[in-house]
Amino acid sequence: MAGRYKKDRKLFSHIMPKSAVAESFRTLRTNIAFSSPAGRNRTILITSPIPEDGKSTVVSNLGVVLAQAQSRVLIVDCDLRKPVMHSCFSLDRVSGLTNVLARDLDPGEVVSPTEVAGLYVIPSGPIPPNPSELLGSAKMAGFLDRVAEQYDVVLLDAPPVIAVTDAALLAPLVDRVLLVLKAGSSRIEMAREARDQLVKANAKSIGVVLNGARLNRGGGYYYYYGGEDEKRAVN
Repeated sequence: MAGRYKKDRKLFSHIMPKSAVAESFRTLRTNIAFSSPAGRNRTILITSPIPEDGKSTVVSNLGVVLAQAQSRVLIVDCDLRKPVMHSCFSLDRVSGLTNVLARDLDPGEVVSPTEVAGLYVIPSGPIPPNPSELLGSAKMAGFLDRVAEQYDVVLLDAPPVIAVTDAALLAPLVDRVLLVLKAGSSRIEMAREARDQLVKANAKSIGVVLNGARLNRGGGYYYYYGGEDEKRAVN
């Protein structure tokens, strides 16, 4: 069943669909669906305060469970500094988002299907010398408008918000931001700083995903506890 995907890539929702971890991602999917009116979660940005919080694992597994619920889902690797989404799905990144933004390619020319029905990926493409300028450009806004018309949900894997400005530049362009925190690792002051930067960037809605939390039934690693009020989530 796992096909070419390796377990160390942590696509739990695909290779272990009956596991408690996969169920946690389905809970996250449900909470997102009920957290705002229909049509308000078409574009979702996922970021974290700092590296190694597990945001890319959240992106890939959330994409899987959304596609399993019959949604047409696109994952876009917007981490133009240290991209990993191509590795999660065993793709190359010869062409991707940077080609669309820098060379005016049609998004359809760089989309790759995955082994999960209904789930597609646009890799980062070549690493550019000016990531922030590309992501903050009018071309990026136009790109999001185009893909939002073609897919039910578009997930953006963005760099950590405290480390660079990229996530803050993208935040006002999307319907929702998910901030990934790591249990036992993320410091509350960093979570607040990340939240504050997203609020200042005019993010429309901010939720929080706690990564690495053991569930009582055992085996679980992800639990969504954020909501419409980002201040309540991290204060």
